[in-house]
Amino acid sequence: MAEVEGMTRQLAINQDLNVLLNDHLAQRDVYGIWRTMRNVLTFGQTNDFLQHYYIYLANYDLIVTSGSSYRPEHYYEFFHYDDLTFEEWKQQILEKAHRSEIKPLTSFSERDNETSVITYMQSLPLDSFNDSSPANVVVVIDARTIAGLFSGLIDNYGGWVHIHDGKGNTLALQGNMESDVSQIMNDPAFDQNKTSQFYKNDLVITTRSDKSGWVYQAGIPRSAMMENADQIKQASWFITGGAMIVGLLFGLYLAHRNSVPIHRMISIMKEQFGRDELTERNEIDFLSGNIANIISKNKQLENELTRQLPLVRDAFLRRLIAGEFESRDEIASAAQQADIALHNGKGYVGILQIKGYAGMDSVEILNELNAARLLMKQAFTEIAGSLPMTDLGSDKMVVLFFTDEEREPGPDEELRIAGVIEALTKQVLHEYKMFLQVGFGEPFDSVSEAGQSFDQAKQALEYAVYMNQKETVWYREARIVYTTYYYPLDTEQRLISTIRAGELEEAEKIVNLIMDQNLHQRELSVEMKQQLVGEIKGTFLKLMDQKIFAESDWFESTKRRIIDIGFTEPLESIHNEILAIMEELCRYISNKKKDSHAKLIRQIYEYTEAMYAHPDLTLYRVAEHVERPEKYISHLFKEVTGVNYSDHLIKVRMDRAAILLAETNLTVDEIAAQVGYNSSHSFRRAFKRLIGISPSTYRQSHEVV
Repeated sequence: MAEVEGMTRQLAINQDLNVLLNDHLAQRDVYGIWRTMRNVLTFGQTNDFLQHYYIYLANYDLIVTSGSSYRPEHYYEFFHYDDLTFEEWKQQILEKAHRSEIKPLTSFSERDNETSVITYMQSLPLDSFNDSSPANVVVVIDARTIAGLFSGLIDNYGGWVHIHDGKGNTLALQGNMESDVSQIMNDPAFDQNKTSQFYKNDLVITTRSDKSGWVYQAGIPRSAMMENADQIKQASWFITGGAMIVGLLFGLYLAHRNSVPIHRMISIMKEQFGRDELTERNEIDFLSGNIANIISKNKQLENELTRQLPLVRDAFLRRLIAGEFESRDEIASAAQQADIALHNGKGYVGILQIKGYAGMDSVEILNELNAARLLMKQAFTEIAGSLPMTDLGSDKMVVLFFTDEEREPGPDEELRIAGVIEALTKQVLHEYKMFLQVGFGEPFDSVSEAGQSFDQAKQALEYAVYMNQKETVWYREARIVYTTYYYPLDTEQRLISTIRAGELEEAEKIVNLIMDQNLHQRELSVEMKQQLVGEIKGTFLKLMDQKIFAESDWFESTKRRIIDIGFTEPLESIHNEILAIMEELCRYISNKKKDSHAKLIRQIYEYTEAMYAHPDLTLYRVAEHVERPEKYISHLFKEVTGVNYSDHLIKVRMDRAAILLAETNLTVDEIAAQVGYNSSHSFRRAFKRLIGISPSTYRQSHEVV
């Protein structure tokens, strides 16, 4: 009925119809009537309730239908209500104003065919409030059309349908209860507001429309409802039993499939532990017991590592200031292990010495110094927070001040450090009566240069002690006169280690430092210069005697170049020649590393191709096969290939799965097992993430091709 009302609203805004409504000319607008007939023709094609409707135009005294136009008396000859005369019909239906009115079910004659209809009436325009209106839209709805909507209920169950308006007027009635409708409506035992209830032998369902106020009642005989109950019960038992059996079988399959990883884990644990304890315990007890043992040992190891962390930090700092690391990557890894933040790798190295204990080494003095260093560290932490610190002998302590992006090395940072040292000096003097002497080196721009800053801090401290200065002494302030060349043993060792690691940039920094110290910071005599050149040549000759360089094709020529460096040549020329030789050595080491890495990566590729079908293939297994640490393999593989090993393994498996999907008839579950997946769900998810479509879609696309 909503569409019927919608049709009347559309007619109300139809321009052609509005022209006719307002036409008061004596001559009839035949063309306008024809256009109106054409416009209303389509309404009956969209709704079964609009098969029979007409528009009465009062000013023309004309009835317009979708197919023709009639004078009222001619229309009445073919279509009329049995209980209304022509005058009554014209007065009550055509000439009276209506506002969405419905005439209840009434006998109706349509071209001598008897039927029953309900009638919907609406005046135009929609705001017609007088007793008459320019036009009326009348929709005649055959009761058989309404009954057809419920034919399934009536034909299949022998039921009945009754539709009436809010006043009790019957709008539609169909089924075997026509004689008892009035009895139901008047029976006080029947609750008209109850949705479903039994009345006599019928289940009566009642629904009320909030919009129209119509009441829809449908009755289904109890016998029809129970007719198929036994069949439904048997089908329910069969379906339920079948579902339980299928579920049980599927559960057993899943249990078997999901237990495979557990059995593999048990076999791996038996292999790792080297014994079989299953003779006395079942597999679950064996697995849970060993997992609990692993967790317990892991916690013990974690506690032990935490307990030893101060020792690890101390060892890292000692190696850092001694220049024992070969590369910045090694420094970064060791710092991470020691839980020390390097920030941007720039900063200062300072040495603090407790004054007045030089040359004293009795047990009482050493114990007192140990306590004094501990008190200094606590005071440092209170003033400046947690700083990397380590002991240097019994009366000295090394501290590193790292800068960050907000605080770069420079006058402001040095002023801040001097303030921290001054506060520390005052605190230990006031509370513990200790006097401190402090020396700081020049700032280092790379963490690998911290050893150089440490050497300078030692020289600054020696100057402070020699001059008995109480303030902090910076290396640049120490007026030190040098009579010998600068080439300490630890610097030589750091240079050798850096070249052997192939770190050209770090090696160049060390050589440039040596040359800067001897060219610009010192005035060397001829004899000292010759000794320095001899020391540097000796360092490179020691390098050439190592096996890795002795096996090279250019060993003899490079060794001859080193020997031919003249003692009388300018240090600048010697500097350039040393840099050229060093570049050749580092390039050779880098190439050897690349070859070694390429060989190792090739081994990993081959092992993965051979073992990808094993679900327990992991980075741990690969590292075990190539006899390298797991973290080293992970870092190297990502560095060389640009992807993580886990991503590479997934790609290998998915590539193989794609071939099997395109060239075989194996199921997706079978393919998942063949490429190393215990779970087909995990396989599908990984396949779609990498390929972009599901395995089944991929197979279908290749079948089409």
